[in-house]
Amino acid sequence: MPAKIHAAAESRLIEIWNYTLEKWGEKKADAYVRRLVAAIHSLGDTRHLWRRVPDKTLAGIWFARHEHHYIFFRELSRGTVGIITVLHESMDLPARIKDDENTD
Repeated sequence: MPAKIHAAAESRLIEIWNYTLEKWGEKKADAYVRRLVAAIHSLGDTRHLWRRVPDKTLAGIWFARHEHHYIFFRELSRGTVGIITVLHESMDLPARIKDDENTD
């Protein structure tokens, strides 16, 4: 089932594409973001990959890892997921999640 990608997550995907473009070129940027988006849309079918965010201030938020990024989301009705943000493993994850969660 397709995921609902919120505005903050969409902005993060664009940032990831731009960064990858600068570092490794358009072909790799396209391929990496394509794989990342495919992972996002497969979350509904890969529940075994879901992990709860352990921070109690972020109750109800799940995450899954894809290569060097974490996908943060909430479970919505009928098995869909709402993508809050996509963050690189080196970022201050709790602070960025809270920022992006309050964007929509």
